[in-house]
Amino acid sequence: MSSPEGARAEPVPPGAEVPPPETAVPPARRLRGVPRQRRRGDGGGRTPTARGTGTLAFVESPVQLLNTLEWAHTAQAGELTVVVLSPHDPMTRGQLRRMAELARDEGHAVRWEEARGGPTAPVRTIGGLTPLLRRARRVVIGDPFSRYVQLLLTLTRARDLVVVDDGTATMEFISQLAHGERLVRWHRNGSGRGARDLAFAPFSATARRRLTPEPEGGRRTVGLFSSMPVEVPPGVHVTTNDFAWTRGRFGPPRLTRAADIVGTSLVETGVVDTDRYLAAVAALARTHGATRYFAHRKESTEKLHRLSAETGLEIVRPDLPLELIARRGPIGRLIVSFPSTVVHTLPLALRGTEVKVAVCDIDPQWLTAHASPRAQGFLDGVTGTARDVQRLPFTPRMATG
Repeated sequence: MSSPEGARAEPVPPGAEVPPPETAVPPARRLRGVPRQRRRGDGGGRTPTARGTGTLAFVESPVQLLNTLEWAHTAQAGELTVVVLSPHDPMTRGQLRRMAELARDEGHAVRWEEARGGPTAPVRTIGGLTPLLRRARRVVIGDPFSRYVQLLLTLTRARDLVVVDDGTATMEFISQLAHGERLVRWHRNGSGRGARDLAFAPFSATARRRLTPEPEGGRRTVGLFSSMPVEVPPGVHVTTNDFAWTRGRFGPPRLTRAADIVGTSLVETGVVDTDRYLAAVAALARTHGATRYFAHRKESTEKLHRLSAETGLEIVRPDLPLELIARRGPIGRLIVSFPSTVVHTLPLALRGTEVKVAVCDIDPQWLTAHASPRAQGFLDGVTGTARDVQRLPFTPRMATG
């Protein structure tokens, strides 16, 4: 199997670690690479530094970078520097490198930071970014729950803050912001009052204040760029993400006769039991004639090996966010998913095609004993608010495994 970074790896700053190739999962097959446009403004492929004092965007996942590109296209943002706070996960790093190629193709500057590359990395990263934060007039963030991002927000003087979608987490962020609650990811269990949480609390509180809009006429503005169904608090300016850049850049896709299943990391986050999940996938594959399983970038190799052996599905490790993979094709005429971001985004990205998206609800019996008390309600909300999708209720056979 090829590297998740495609046929050509991106140049990296001195000392940066190149992500290792992905682990093969028989009978996996990676989709072909994305056609590249001529580069416009990346200095011959070298990682450029920030330019001027325009917009500074911080991303930590491929979806966040995709939605930053969508925002820049919609807002006609002009001068944009994207800072990638690189994670450890090799699949995420590979997709981020491919997305960085596309960002450079669009003429944006990209700065790759090994933000988690050892004990001194945070100090080095924050020190290097502080001058850029001081100069930036606008800051765009993809993950308001990120401690890295929350710390960086305490250093900026920007009067214009924009939050772009980080998937379904955006729904929880807006809900917590509207109610003045602490910013805590929906799948986290426990009080969140450990030693590290308490030590970081002042920075988190400052970031939450920065993300809270000022009264009418205030000097700071807060915007949300989202495809999610959210009710924002007063003062937050909302722009709808309809994936116009994705539709204009890719496709339309060639359609296959079989259905495709979209994987989820609910097992890896401790929300759903492994055996229940595998039984549900097998039942969906039989019922809808699915032949391929598009793995989530955070799904474990062990689980995918087992899934392949027990269901016969072809495991595909996408090297780009699924919205781009599906738009480019080939893709099934039916895409089946569990509650996740794609039940909201794929109908938009695939608008104008014959592809149908279906979502299978999560049976409460599938949840683990360690799942957050909020998990079922949140997942039901993700499914219940999805537009232009077919609802697939769980079956007794799925529930019993």
